Amino acid sequence: MEQLSISSTDGASAATSGMSVKSRRAALTAAVFLMATSAIGPGFITQTATFTTKLGAAFAFAILSSIVIDFVVQLNIWRIVTLTRMRASDLANAAIPGAGYLLAVLVIVGGLFFNIGNIGGTGLGINAMIGLDPKIGGAISAVLSIGIFLSKRAGMAVDRFIIFAGILMIALTLYVAIVSAPPVGEALFQTFLPATVDFATITTIVGGTVGGYITYSGAHRLLDKGTVGIENLGAVNRAALTGIAVTGIMRYVLFLAVLGVVASGVVIDVTGKGANPAAQAFEAAAGTLGMRIFGIILWAAAITSVIGAAYTSVSFITIFKQDLSERARNIATVIFIAVSLFFYVVITTPPAQMLVFVGGLNGLILPIGLSIFIYAAWARSDLMGGYRYPRWLLVLGVLACLLTWYMGYKSIGPIFALLAA
Repeated sequence: MEQLSISSTDGASAATSGMSVKSRRAALTAAVFLMATSAIGPGFITQTATFTTKLGAAFAFAILSSIVIDFVVQLNIWRIVTLTRMRASDLANAAIPGAGYLLAVLVIVGGLFFNIGNIGGTGLGINAMIGLDPKIGGAISAVLSIGIFLSKRAGMAVDRFIIFAGILMIALTLYVAIVSAPPVGEALFQTFLPATVDFATITTIVGGTVGGYITYSGAHRLLDKGTVGIENLGAVNRAALTGIAVTGIMRYVLFLAVLGVVASGVVIDVTGKGANPAAQAFEAAAGTLGMRIFGIILWAAAITSVIGAAYTSVSFITIFKQDLSERARNIATVIFIAVSLFFYVVITTPPAQMLVFVGGLNGLILPIGLSIFIYAAWARSDLMGGYRYPRWLLVLGVLACLLTWYMGYKSIGPIFALLAA
């Protein structure tokens, strides 16, 4: 009997351990895809087509810059959030009293602007797929997003939907990149030795892929799943690096798809009212099928970004009311999406132009949050239980912080000029 008792206990322990491993793996996968699909949203797709048309192969350097900055930012912020077990706004308040409220307001406002563009992206995607009016397509997609958050198992629904959409995006984009036959050698050369360096472009791309709410999306998802503390640090680092690798590959493949079209001599309209540069590129690469594929990619990228922006922005609201239940947060997320939809319907700025602008806006928000986090890691080890933060990562964080401040200063004029263009 005693042996049986021990065996049963061991079996239960093993089962619990197995469930724990499975649960942690699911949490990490969800965080990776939430960050990746938020970073590869409709803004980045539209920005990539717009700037590749403008800069050609030299745009590869901007992508490389965004990946390097992404690496430093994500690795620092995911590590700090999971070590402190605190949301970004709570951590900011603990490090610098009042800073959390500032960060929360900036992220929520930036997330709202970004979500207006994201809903516009879903409308453009459905328009490319079946020709439906973008306003109607955007409204349908927003309602679908609201339905996901109103479901009884909202957390699981969000995770599964985002993972499916992310895999679909990558596969379809790779197909179009192969069909467009880009000049890969020239692209690789200008990745490191560009003919042109445009700071406004780099700031906009960085903002669209790691600025504003995006940098906190995966970290907050890990926090909600309980994947925190020093014991999970190795897994968190691997997840952050995996997410950065996935987004980096996707960005470059998308760039190559558009570059193949531009290099072939096709003229893409990036300034006309209602212009959809990425759609033009995909249609030129693969005809009507290319247009339909683009529609699916853009819609998938946009609706996952609607979910990611709403989820992450609302996660900052807890700084103003700490005891919000998960149900209350889901309702707040629904309201956030509904408000975004309202502004999308009434704002007259063309969706493609709005998508480029909001990326730049989030690029201006990025250095503020990053500065707070780097200060916390440097001077407030007590918030991390005395954990000695790696100096090499701190130095890289400081350099990335200074670079994003400089790029923001150089780019603020051109970015806001996009609204008047």
